[in-house]
Amino acid sequence: MNPDLARLQPYPFERLARLKHGVRPAADKSALSLAMGEPKHPPPGFIAEELITHLHGLEQYPLTRGTAELRASIARWLQRRYGLPAASLDPERHILPVNGTREALFAIAQTVVDRARAPLVMMPNPVYQISEGAALLAGAEPWYINTTTETHWLPDFTSVPVEAWQRCQLLYLCSPGNPTGAVIGLDGMREVLELAERYDFIIAADECYSELYDDELDPPPGLLAAAAALGNTEYKRCIIFQSLSKRSNVPGLRSGFVAGDAAIIEAFHRYRTYQGSAMPPHTQAASLKAWGDEEHVIRNRALYRAKFDAVLEVLAPVLKAQRPPASFYLWPETPGDDAEFARGLFAAENVTVLPGSYLSRPAHGIDPGRGRVRLALVPPLEDCIEAAWRIRGYIEHM
Repeated sequence: MNPDLARLQPYPFERLARLKHGVRPAADKSALSLAMGEPKHPPPGFIAEELITHLHGLEQYPLTRGTAELRASIARWLQRRYGLPAASLDPERHILPVNGTREALFAIAQTVVDRARAPLVMMPNPVYQISEGAALLAGAEPWYINTTTETHWLPDFTSVPVEAWQRCQLLYLCSPGNPTGAVIGLDGMREVLELAERYDFIIAADECYSELYDDELDPPPGLLAAAAALGNTEYKRCIIFQSLSKRSNVPGLRSGFVAGDAAIIEAFHRYRTYQGSAMPPHTQAASLKAWGDEEHVIRNRALYRAKFDAVLEVLAPVLKAQRPPASFYLWPETPGDDAEFARGLFAAENVTVLPGSYLSRPAHGIDPGRGRVRLALVPPLEDCIEAAWRIRGYIEHM
């Protein structure tokens, strides 16, 4: 067996299952879960129609690069969304379809990390555990950059010593953040781009929540836009990861893309060709149409706004929970230990939430997830409101 497998920590939902094991919640209350960030809004009907229409393509092996039409559709979306210079984005060199961001975020570390040079892979803390596992299985040491209330839940790059930057080969970003919804602004993006230039590392930006923002007039900026604003129109050292899962409510479609530095894309394409992870042709056809439509995404954002409005009003008297600028998560403080709170809430109210300490690591003297829980407002509005009232009732009777 690969000895590095022993270095992987249990996934948060494995730990959550163990936490709930043996607990019998109140039989008169239906189960409600705000634990998993799995979108539940109905996807646009045209996606299923495109899938069915293009099932005739199953007799052919798809190309790892995907179709030229899909890459062109993605390029047009990037140009519209971020105002990128049209000539700077070549669908042949800068874009590669992937089967969702999760597998691509893992695979990029296997592609770019040189394990012979005592590498560090940096990531925000709380951390997306795929990034941590990717670093470990690439032979690298994870380095956690804490995000806290003091840093507005953004990575504090000034806290990283020079010696760590000198060993850094890959930096994972997540903006908007999971679980906080915090957005790295253009100034923060410029800062990390300058660090990448100075210390010669690659930035892997997970932007899968970028289309779930609160203010229609203030969409989150992206890494490629920041690079272009600095004159880096070849997107050197930059690669972004995007997905239809949250944007279009199709987590089961497993469709996304990576885009950025042509040299990284070419190396990643070579890795993925050996991995055998080409996107099926009917998925490509549905994805092409999804990236070309914004109306369903605007409706999706409106549904999440209604949930935040309702849930925050219910929880305001009992929990400190701030409305995030983006994502579908709340990240409130808990009265007491976060795991004990989650277990007690499940027992008393049959509501499942995710302890914050299951998403974070003790690092540099603190554990930024401890004393918080993640609430994913993905169920229907009425279920989110019911869950909020049960959480409020549980706290009021603690």
